[in-house]
Amino acid sequence: MFRLPAILPATRHVARASLRQSSLLPRYMTTAATQNACEPHEPTFLKSVEAYFDNAAQLSNVSKGTLGHIRAVDSMIRVTFPIELDNGETEVIEGYRAQHSRHRLPVKGGIRYSEEVDLQEVEALASLMTFKCAVVDVPFGGAKGGIKIDPKRYTVDQLERITRRYTMELCQKKFIGPGVDVPAPDVGTGPREMSWIMDTYRQFNLSDVNSQGCVTGKPLEQGGVRGRTEATGLGVYYGIREFLTYPEVQKSTGLSGKMKDATVVIQGFGNVGYYAAKFFESNGAKVIGVGERDCGIYDPEGLDVEALFNHHRENGTFKGYSDKAEILEESVQILERECDILIPAALERQIGLRNVDKIKAKIVGEAANGPVTPAAHAALEKRGVVVVPDLLLNAGGVTVSYFEWLKNLSHVRFGRMNKKWDESVRTKLLNVVEENAGRTLTEAERKQIVHGAEEADLIYSGLEDTMISSCEETRQTANLKKVDYRTAAYINAIQKIGAVYEGSGMIFMN
Repeated sequence: MFRLPAILPATRHVARASLRQSSLLPRYMTTAATQNACEPHEPTFLKSVEAYFDNAAQLSNVSKGTLGHIRAVDSMIRVTFPIELDNGETEVIEGYRAQHSRHRLPVKGGIRYSEEVDLQEVEALASLMTFKCAVVDVPFGGAKGGIKIDPKRYTVDQLERITRRYTMELCQKKFIGPGVDVPAPDVGTGPREMSWIMDTYRQFNLSDVNSQGCVTGKPLEQGGVRGRTEATGLGVYYGIREFLTYPEVQKSTGLSGKMKDATVVIQGFGNVGYYAAKFFESNGAKVIGVGERDCGIYDPEGLDVEALFNHHRENGTFKGYSDKAEILEESVQILERECDILIPAALERQIGLRNVDKIKAKIVGEAANGPVTPAAHAALEKRGVVVVPDLLLNAGGVTVSYFEWLKNLSHVRFGRMNKKWDESVRTKLLNVVEENAGRTLTEAERKQIVHGAEEADLIYSGLEDTMISSCEETRQTANLKKVDYRTAAYINAIQKIGAVYEGSGMIFMN
């Protein structure tokens, strides 16, 4: 059970990190939305991450000196630069980048555009990225960046100039590069911005043959990888699917362990929430509720995810989608509806002391970063609700970003070298089987069996294997240490990072 430490003073809030695609619903952070569920004394996301870390550190068997090194942020920069607006006025833009841990290189983390961005925010998310990468065995350190702007206020031309100038600042200060620091999309950014970043980096590093690997989340034609868009949502599905199979989870929740018997409510219908909903639905679960900024929608008989998404994209609201579905004027109320699996995939601090007693779900899967406060986490665990933590469950995005980085360094598309060879071997084997069985398969059957793995197949396979292994590793630590899954995930991350530091030694420490 997580032991809640002394409450620390409140500071600025942060919001969730997730991939943003221009074709999907945009997410916007509002301070009020991250306060409604929480009491004034509950800690911010940064303080929550530190509290979770400190709690797990006591059980990690890592030396005090190493723990202090892991907890601290390695490097941070704050840059300012002017941008000329269409009316001739000049505006000074403020940007940040934090590198939390360089025990592995490069460091990895998104860049967000939001008026809520500040140095403490990127510091908090950089810390979480370090632990997230370690939990899923992605050999990166953690980083995060942001520019303090509301992207809706600027033209495409202005956003390009802001992005390129920010990248130039990172280049000059050695805060970007395929072997140093590899950004990715986040709130307010997407493949377009990543293309601008890559092109700007290339102008400053003309001889770097690996320049495509300076950033991930790029369009396919710019070196992106198939499967990156849906990676985080797919990882959420894989993680919940695995936890449903654990006997101790079935005993605690009373669930059968079969996805087709589960009901799901999702808060947030952006990139992560939409794809998580799609994968739950396509694998037999019933999505009965979805919440977005303006309202929520609930139907115990189930919702058609694709039809709902198209309706919201066209109308900007769930209202008018169905006569039988209930519309919730307060979006946060969707969290309080009865369901088997609740997926907060929106902002941080959505479940706090003000509403934790109203949560009726049996499993809470954190698709967002920090949606549950420490006090609410403790209350859920006490009631037997299984909480699958953010640093494990939403790590699908960074996992597939790792695959994209590997693709860029290898300069070859996954599957290109072996697809036809695999098909040739399978065809010969199938011919032998058909001869001995005395039956010839149909053309459709043959294609299904013979089909060689393409890039998307390999990405999905790699992500699934990563999530299965990481969930089982977290489970084993939880059972061994008799702690909750969040504490277990942090323990695993701390021990892995500590092993790197202590195994290599820390030069000039003594």
